[in-house]
Amino acid sequence: MLLSGKDLLAVANEHSFAVPAFNVSDYAMLKGLVEVSEETEAPLLVAIHPDELSHVGTAFLPAVIAWAHQTSVPVAIHLDHGATLDQVLTAIRAGFTSVMIDGSLLPFDENVAITREVVRIAHAVGVSVEGELGTIGQLDEQAEKGASEIIYTDPDDADRFLEQTGVDSLAIAIGTSHGLYPSTITPKLRLDLLETIKSRVEIPLVLHGGSGNPDREIAGAVERGINKINISSDIKSSYHQAYREVLADAKLREPNVIQPLAVPAMKETAAHKIDLFQARGKASLY
Repeated sequence: MLLSGKDLLAVANEHSFAVPAFNVSDYAMLKGLVEVSEETEAPLLVAIHPDELSHVGTAFLPAVIAWAHQTSVPVAIHLDHGATLDQVLTAIRAGFTSVMIDGSLLPFDENVAITREVVRIAHAVGVSVEGELGTIGQLDEQAEKGASEIIYTDPDDADRFLEQTGVDSLAIAIGTSHGLYPSTITPKLRLDLLETIKSRVEIPLVLHGGSGNPDREIAGAVERGINKINISSDIKSSYHQAYREVLADAKLREPNVIQPLAVPAMKETAAHKIDLFQARGKASLY
């Protein structure tokens, strides 16, 4: 069942759980994540970053759309961290049902201006829009881009941003980073700040950089009102570590033999996140 991001997250907001937004960059990942969502009866947000989209190509989208239509769980297809209007327009034309415009590194007024323009265009064709306020850190070169210093979301700025842009969901900065944390860094989320923002904002709130944070903090964020959590590095690490182990058998060469042996590790990680986000069984609410 293919939905807009707005419709997918509205139910999560009403029933106090978080939809997993899993980044997808190949067909085997897509198939595996749809399967685990069906097995756990959880809603799914298929997230594709512009770098991933340049890798798989817009020709990949008909397959994503086909899976969304035939699956038994609700699915939205989301452009993750769109940085320019051109990237957003490419996604809308390709069939995404949700787009993010990330102006978080811009001055506030410039962030408002580009986000408001994306909202105007996307809403005209029924596509949902996520904005971002505050900055997410970046832990390694392979991770999605972030700031060298985390700037926490100001609740007063959040009020003004929503009023001036009309976004359907808001990504906030409460202490996460893109990528995987090294052993020398212990992440700590500002759950007190999340509570303050949630008390003032009615639309769904989004947490980026959800990989690597302690489970207790992620669970606390869900309990305090986060409705969408982006997971990229954790599932990719599980998937590709399994690949490395499978490929230790030098005789293997066929993808239809290799990939089915690697995908279960990714599905196990994804299922853990689904439970952590309290999303298991929530497909029945749609």
